[in-house]
Amino acid sequence: MKKIRNLSLLVSAVAISMITFNHAQAQNARAGIKGGLNLSNLYVNEADDDKARIGWHAGFYGQLFSSEAFAIQPEVNFSTKGTGVTRIDNNSARYESNFNLNYIDIPVLMVFKLGEVAEIHAGAYWAYLLSAEIRNNDRNPDNEFTTQDRDNFDDWDYGLVGGIGFNLGEGAQLGVRYNYGLNEIADSRGARRVFGNSKNQVAQLYLAFN
Repeated sequence: MKKIRNLSLLVSAVAISMITFNHAQAQNARAGIKGGLNLSNLYVNEADDDKARIGWHAGFYGQLFSSEAFAIQPEVNFSTKGTGVTRIDNNSARYESNFNLNYIDIPVLMVFKLGEVAEIHAGAYWAYLLSAEIRNNDRNPDNEFTTQDRDNFDDWDYGLVGGIGFNLGEGAQLGVRYNYGLNEIADSRGARRVFGNSKNQVAQLYLAFN
């Protein structure tokens, strides 16, 4: 029932975003597609070293209540998150594990327009976890990381978003953003032992087209 309720909320959020998207088009405001590079990380308690996961995001956006100085911009994006970790055992053997988390992200942003040159974006996002995958370079049955799957993570994530976009002309924009998660992703005792109070942190480079 919990997953059904969560899925219903996600569908409702997407529907609202679609309505605002259509409303933005009706107002002859900016609307289009966007996508780009993700660089995400988590802090893992059991790791000797960690590294960022290189991934991607893609989706669409619209602007409503748009003026020469301000707009509200809702988006719906598919976004990869997670991290990679390295463990070193007593025999100095190295073991690599990659935690791959995939979300539907729904940011709602305030857009402050700096003339026709650039825009400052600030707001919040909420996200729904679609899948979680752990990849290991070893087959050690005692590797606790292999026991982590989607059921160990919270279905929902939320946080703050900030960034800047530079208008390139011809309806294109190049920008950077940082997504700072506020929700602890672990949702089971085992996951909390591995991830502690880890939260999603994602830097993004994107290209958008009207």
